Amino acid sequence: MILTITPNPAVDMTYHADSLTLGESHRVPAAHSRAGGKGLNVARVCHQLGHSVLALATVGGDSGAEFSHELTTSGVPHELIRVASSMRRSIALVEVGSGRTTVVNEIGSPMDESEWATLTESVRALASGARCLVGAGSLPGANSGSNATRDSFYAGCVEAAHVLGIPAIIDATGTALLLAASAGADLLKPNRVELAEATGLEDPLAGAERLLDLGARMVLVSLGEDGMFGVSSDDREPLFARLAMPLVGNPTGAGDAAVAAAAVCLSTGNRERETILRMATAWSAAAVLAPVAGSVGGDIAALEAEVIFSR
Repeated sequence: MILTITPNPAVDMTYHADSLTLGESHRVPAAHSRAGGKGLNVARVCHQLGHSVLALATVGGDSGAEFSHELTTSGVPHELIRVASSMRRSIALVEVGSGRTTVVNEIGSPMDESEWATLTESVRALASGARCLVGAGSLPGANSGSNATRDSFYAGCVEAAHVLGIPAIIDATGTALLLAASAGADLLKPNRVELAEATGLEDPLAGAERLLDLGARMVLVSLGEDGMFGVSSDDREPLFARLAMPLVGNPTGAGDAAVAAAAVCLSTGNRERETILRMATAWSAAAVLAPVAGSVGGDIAALEAEVIFSR
């Protein structure tokens, strides 16, 4: 079983329009609403493709009932931790013709110390039955100043996983990403912007090296339409992976699908970098072909066969 952790989930709203013009009004079909957040998107992709998963997330406020109902209806196995703050919302505006997507993410409200403690205890309890742990997404209250409990949460998840002898994947930003690296995360997956913001290094290769220096065992860096690259503590020469041509669609869940692929690999004991990169690149592309984040479309086997590697 793959355990995914989403400390700052959201009610995801996805709108599709023929085109968007800044400053103008638009009439669009009803939004597609679902329980979202990076960790939940990872869980959805794993579940869709037939892999055992358990999604752990927080839930609160009036919109929490809508969130819980949709997640139950989806069939994804899950455990929800009640918190006081209301659910945030994330809005994706997708231009059907170009595939260009604009995303507006609300900032999650801070959690108090007792809520962090409950979530941490749940991680430790549920991880005992897992083969891989995935912590993904922003942290609640991340824009409200420094908070040691919050910032070290993912590092604590890594440590809990390693006590149990299972691998840990973290998809985080800022201080939380750096601390997860220092805790020895088995795989980190920032995109190039997140990596630059966390490390202060504009060159993604230098940024990935920085995470390895801190203690990460493998780093996958998303490069958008240019694919991704991977480095590891065993082989620091970057290996690049991409498709011959970028795909048109909704890219908002592409990184989460890549994490799902990596989790499936690590959960089966496969730490081979080329295999992880091939699957992550193909699953990421398949997510672009799906209408909403947390799902994949197209022929994944065919996409895996089309992945091009370079050094």
